[in-house]
Amino acid sequence: MSTTILAAGASAADNFGFMNAMKQGGPVTWTTAAILTIFLFFTLYILFTKLFEQQKIINQGRRVRATFWSSNSLREGAAKLEKNSAYKQIVDDGVEAQEQHARLTDPVEAHDWLHGSLARSEATINSQLGGGLAFLATVGATAPFVGLFGTVLGIYRALIGIGQAGQASIDKVAGPVGESLIMTAFGLVVAVPAVLAFNFLQRRNKAIAEHLSAFSNDVLGYLASNGAVRPAAPGKKAPAATAAKPAAATTAAPRA
Repeated sequence: MSTTILAAGASAADNFGFMNAMKQGGPVTWTTAAILTIFLFFTLYILFTKLFEQQKIINQGRRVRATFWSSNSLREGAAKLEKNSAYKQIVDDGVEAQEQHARLTDPVEAHDWLHGSLARSEATINSQLGGGLAFLATVGATAPFVGLFGTVLGIYRALIGIGQAGQASIDKVAGPVGESLIMTAFGLVVAVPAVLAFNFLQRRNKAIAEHLSAFSNDVLGYLASNGAVRPAAPGKKAPAATAAKPAAATTAAPRA
């Protein structure tokens, strides 16, 4: 008798399992599941590739703060940086803008020309860092509705089964309703990581952009002052201003 009960339980699991629900859904359900799977794959791919890219720039910033401003010139400091470093791109663009300003025939303020060139360099780097984030935002916004589409189809088939059977028996509605719940859950499983990844990467991009902007401002100050203005190298303090000593009295106080 126990063997019969176990066999009946296995048969019920086969009738109302995940794969059976997918088979009942047909091509539309399989297509919906495939779309959500593709969304999830690219979400994870963008997340890990952007994390690697961001960490690389963060490490470059640490090396810049440690060694760059101890160099004698911008070119010497840039030579110490990695070939494809974001910070090296800012320095190279600043030096090139300074050389271009000397060749301009129409008078343009040097500060404005350098500032515009460095701003364009920053914008290019920030645009590269932001690549793929629009896809994460789109997935986070649309994946629940894609899952809801599968839910609607599952409920629709459940109602068709009830109408054909003439009564709301559990064997007619359990499969389609179970499939609809699976599609809803699948849509949320895809959407929630996409939203979390978007917010996390966006926050890190904002921090990186702030560091790049500060470095760009330091480069601008160096170029505009011909090297007279530069941040203090790590471990070195800026020379403190000496306070003026009060002048000694030149007249003696009158005696009583």
